[in-house]
Amino acid sequence: MAATKPLSPHRPRIDSPVRARCFCCSPPRLMIERAAADKNPLQTVRDANKVGLRLSDFQPRSMLRARLTRIERPRFPVIDVHTHLSWMSRTRNGVSVGEDMTWFATPDDLLPVMEHRGIRTMVNLTGGIGSGLEAAIARFDRVAPGRFLTMTEPSFEYVAESDYPQRQADALAHAKRAGACGLKLLKTLGLYLRERVDEGARLTIDDARFDSMWATCADLGLPIFIHSADPAAFFLPTDRHNERYEELAHHPDWSFHGEGFPSYDELIAARDRVIARHPRTTFVLMHVGSQAEDLDAISACLDRFPNVHVDISARVGELGRQPRASRRFFERHQDRILFGTDAVPAPWGDEVPQQLFGDALYEIYYRFLETEDEYFDYAPADIPPQGRWSIYGIGLPDAILRKVYHDNAARLLGLSA
Repeated sequence: MAATKPLSPHRPRIDSPVRARCFCCSPPRLMIERAAADKNPLQTVRDANKVGLRLSDFQPRSMLRARLTRIERPRFPVIDVHTHLSWMSRTRNGVSVGEDMTWFATPDDLLPVMEHRGIRTMVNLTGGIGSGLEAAIARFDRVAPGRFLTMTEPSFEYVAESDYPQRQADALAHAKRAGACGLKLLKTLGLYLRERVDEGARLTIDDARFDSMWATCADLGLPIFIHSADPAAFFLPTDRHNERYEELAHHPDWSFHGEGFPSYDELIAARDRVIARHPRTTFVLMHVGSQAEDLDAISACLDRFPNVHVDISARVGELGRQPRASRRFFERHQDRILFGTDAVPAPWGDEVPQQLFGDALYEIYYRFLETEDEYFDYAPADIPPQGRWSIYGIGLPDAILRKVYHDNAARLLGLSA
């Protein structure tokens, strides 16, 4: 047994604790004795007036002194392949129908931001069908040639008709002649659309009646921009374990948890079956394919299907919290990633700050792609709208930046270099 070293006569005695402790965390009792009786650090009492702070009122300000790099103009011209400048006015249980359109902006509203943020072209994905599509093209593409492109949408209103496959093919041919640059599918297919639009069994993404639509797009050279599923958290209970609890509390209609909806995995699997059946058709999977939380999975999809691209719209919040994995993803698939924001002009975009068209939105995207800044906001909002975290820049080299910002989309949409 080791000998005990006698105490120095000049040092006060400190009773040995039952378990050794480091004094940087818990002070020795000598220090406690000198402190005021109501400041005992080992007997902290919770402040009942503060522990009940509502989550919605909690807006902490980071004390991290991190670099802030302003990127007001991108290093290369930008093609934003994912914006919403219009919307079909009528819906049936979430399914857009009819040819009437609602306009979110005019070219004059948008061009000033485009000019000083280096945006060459904005693609309006939700351009409608029929006369609505023609009006959208006249409103944007014809007024500012080269600055705006418009896509058409499916004619789901006629899905219950026996001749729907041919009617859909004819509508796509009309859209191509009118000047549409592609076909956009909202998450309607798989989540909302039913046998009789809003009645009957829910239709799956890989339902055979849509094969004519996918094949016709290949014949016409129209890329398909498809939004399937949604963030994985939207398919889980909206409870204390859900990292997107606040977002779902503000937008309860975004929750797809429960027996009334297919599972996240079922939607992704059905999407992949369609892609496999139509290798001649070009698919652009919106929002990193709704798989930004699982980059290995979407990377495997890109490896498996050479006819697939992705855009990064409304997902820098996911990509930026895993910067090293994201950088590897961009390096591996640099020829098949498109720049997109999901931008919606005010006031329509006010409730979704991660999509609100304006200077602040584009600066965040540019900062994420071009810098190695750390721990910054992914949306211009006091409270992070998609989840309480911050993001990190991935500092892409010029060769990759040029492809993501411009060249990949220009090649896909048939634009000049």
